[in-house]
Amino acid sequence: MLKINDVRKQYQDFSLRCSMEVRPGCITGLVGRNGAGKSTALKAALGLIHIDGGSVEMFGKDIHALNEQDKQKLGVVMSDSGFSTYLSVRDINRILKYMYSDYDHEQFMQWCEHFELPLDKQIKEFSTGMKAKLKVLVALCHNASLLLLDEPTVGLDVVVRDELLDLLRSYMEQDENRAIVISSHISSDLETLCDDFYMIHDGEIVLHEETDVLLGEYALLKVNEAEYETLDPQYILKARKESYGYSCLTNQRQYYMENYPNLVMEKGNIDDLVLMMKGGAE
Repeated sequence: MLKINDVRKQYQDFSLRCSMEVRPGCITGLVGRNGAGKSTALKAALGLIHIDGGSVEMFGKDIHALNEQDKQKLGVVMSDSGFSTYLSVRDINRILKYMYSDYDHEQFMQWCEHFELPLDKQIKEFSTGMKAKLKVLVALCHNASLLLLDEPTVGLDVVVRDELLDLLRSYMEQDENRAIVISSHISSDLETLCDDFYMIHDGEIVLHEETDVLLGEYALLKVNEAEYETLDPQYILKARKESYGYSCLTNQRQYYMENYPNLVMEKGNIDDLVLMMKGGAE
C-alpha cells in the first residue's frame, strides 16, 4: 500500500532518513517526540517536499506517477494544514461534493452533528478540538483506501479521542484492503489501535515492531548497581542510569523472568519505549 525506501531529506538543522512499509489491512503507528520527524516523513510520503534521496511507492506506483483516480483514494490529515477560516461546515460540504467522486454527503453531515460541529459558524470561531475533529471527518468521508493522519487527536479530550479512534476501527472493518498510517506523540492512544509501530527519533527510524510483540515481550528491568553488573546484556536494548541504579529495556521479558526471578520488572508500554530509545545509553 505504501513503501518509503531510504528516503532522505536534509535541512539546515535537521536530517531525515526513513524507511517504512504499510501493508493492506493494517494500521501502522509512527511515534516519537515532537520534532522527531513524523510530519516530515509523512510529507515526503505524500510528495509534498522535495527529497534528497530514496523513493516512495503508493498503490504500487512511484508517488510522482499517481493519477487523479489514485489521489482520490487518499485521505490526509496534516498537523499544520487546515481550511480557510472563513468557511463553514456547510461550505466545506459543498466543496467536497465537487472534489471527490465517492463523497458521502449524508455520512459527513451525520458525523459533524454527532461530534457537535456547528454547521454555519466560520471555522475561525472553532476551538482547536473542533478543527481537529473536522479534519479527520473530511479525510474519512470519501471512501479512501489509505489514510495518512498526522497527529489527528491533538487538542481533543479523552472522550472525543476514543470516539475518533473507534471511528477509525470501524473504517478498517469495512474493507480489508484499507490501511492507515497515524502519527502521534501521545503513543498510549494508539496501543489498542495499531497493528505495528515505527519509532522515529532525530529523523531516523530506531525501532519497528508489531504491537503484540511490543506489549507482550518488551519490559523494563529496574536494577541496582550490583544487579546491573551481573545482568546478562545480550537482550538489553537500552539502559538508562537512574537514582536507584539502572532502568533497562529488553525485548526478551520471558528470558529475564526465568533467569532472574527476583528482578523488579515492569511490562513495557509505547511511552516507555519512546523515552528509553531517546535517552537510554547503548
